[in-house]
Amino acid sequence: MAEFVLVAGAWLGSWAWDEVVPELRAAGHGTHPLTLSGLADKQGVPAGQQTHVQDIVDEVERLDLRDVILVGHSYSGIPVGQAAERIGDRLARVVFVDSNVPADGKSFVSGFEAMMEASIAENQGFWAPLAAAGYDGQGLTSEQIARIVGGSTPHPGATLTEPAVLARPLGELPATYIKCLLDGDKPHDDVAELLTSERWRLVEMDTGHWPMFSQPRELARILLDAAAA
Repeated sequence: MAEFVLVAGAWLGSWAWDEVVPELRAAGHGTHPLTLSGLADKQGVPAGQQTHVQDIVDEVERLDLRDVILVGHSYSGIPVGQAAERIGDRLARVVFVDSNVPADGKSFVSGFEAMMEASIAENQGFWAPLAAAGYDGQGLTSEQIARIVGGSTPHPGATLTEPAVLARPLGELPATYIKCLLDGDKPHDDVAELLTSERWRLVEMDTGHWPMFSQPRELARILLDAAAA
């Protein structure tokens, strides 16, 4: 039995996994959707990027989880990738769901700092959630878009601007990268380089950037396959 720790991307909380969790639990696995500090039901909690890394590590240690599959979607691939190396032999595999990946000394906004920092400053230190139009072309129904928009909360800006801290190359971790093809047909260059590692594997989904809403059963099946890898 694996223990899945599921971390959704920017603006989202543990609720984003509501349609994935039953599929994993029905297969007999432990499932632990996690809300990061400053988001959803944890709004108002101060958070930087290392806060989010520690949120994930603390959840694993608090529950004394073993055979852990850490799952990071979008932004959350950055703290999940760092947490994966910090939980040591508790880790079975890390799964990046159409996500960013951490690079030592670089932040989520590296390469477009000025634009993002201005946006964050205009929103009192937060990254404002997307409006409904921002989800067009991602394989989502109008009802699914409304659910995402209605549940989204502003994302703490410091988590996006602080640099990642890695003790060893990310390619050494056992990992699956899920590429959602409606959000670009190829992984970004940093992910493509990691995929040359014999410990990494690529899985493609014919959907958009939020597969936990657009194709939850298909996503759950891929996660179950990752647990069996």
